[in-house]
Amino acid sequence: MTVSRRAVRTRLLALAAVPLLALTAACSAASTERPEADDAAGLAENAPESAGLQVSTSPDQDRVRTTESAEAVALLPDEWADKDEITVAVSASGSPPLVFLADDDKTPIGHETDIAQLVADALGKDVKLEVKAWADWPLALQSGDVDAVISNITVTEERKETIDFSSYRVDELGWLTAADSDLTIEKREDIAGKVVGVGSGTNQEKILLEWDRLNQADGLEPIQGPEYYEQLSDVLLALQSGRVEAYVGPNAVLAYQAAVSPEDFKVVGTLNGGWPDTAQIAVATKKGAGAAEAVTAALNHAIEDGSYQQVLERWGLEVEAVDRSETNPPGLPKTEE
Repeated sequence: MTVSRRAVRTRLLALAAVPLLALTAACSAASTERPEADDAAGLAENAPESAGLQVSTSPDQDRVRTTESAEAVALLPDEWADKDEITVAVSASGSPPLVFLADDDKTPIGHETDIAQLVADALGKDVKLEVKAWADWPLALQSGDVDAVISNITVTEERKETIDFSSYRVDELGWLTAADSDLTIEKREDIAGKVVGVGSGTNQEKILLEWDRLNQADGLEPIQGPEYYEQLSDVLLALQSGRVEAYVGPNAVLAYQAAVSPEDFKVVGTLNGGWPDTAQIAVATKKGAGAAEAVTAALNHAIEDGSYQQVLERWGLEVEAVDRSETNPPGLPKTEE
């Protein structure tokens, strides 16, 4: 079913009780894992009706589709070519828009499942989705239990030792504020003296603290805080009450929140999740299986015919679009020990 903005927001604020650390575990960047309310229910109940992103939370998804790509099919390894169906692992973090459970509480839906559909279509295959815990997908991929993983996985040089990648999104962090904020955060100087929230132990916390250190070294005001939050619902309440001026976290989740509740929240800036390096999100396939080139061609087919852009627009993630998919693009460097 297609639901109104108010209904979606009520569901989102309920889902927002998911711990941010658990959420950002599925939003991995420089490290091997980057872990992203009664009052909240009241906010949703009293929210005015206004234009916002409309989505379906039904298990019967009317997904964007693409056509078969002869180029991609020709690149398939024999193991994949002989299959009628590919099995793709996703990790349901519990919060839209990446992967979450539909109204039946068992069917995975979201941006990543839509990308899986495009890849399968371009390869001339059906797709079977399997929900895997974040910690379990690497073994599932290496053992052959799944053919691919589409779960907001950041390309790193360490992961490239055992995984082949096909990029499909830029790894972005976002700055969320209340809708009436006059802040614009495009560079580190913009946060000087501001009250900033973040999730403890996350990659974005490391970036925030480094920005603050550099600002202070330049003689700028330190940030106030940082204020730490474990629940997305607490972040939203803190922003609306004015307890914090901005929150930095995975852009996908924050951009979606702003898209469905534009009268309450907005994203006022983004930065790459690999700062100061550039990070990419990619489909993972087993190293040496020969499938990555075919998946890359499938993604580029969807980019060229516009279906890829339609999926991004469906979930409010246009800012994370890539111009072309690449096989094994440069990854974030290994962490120095």
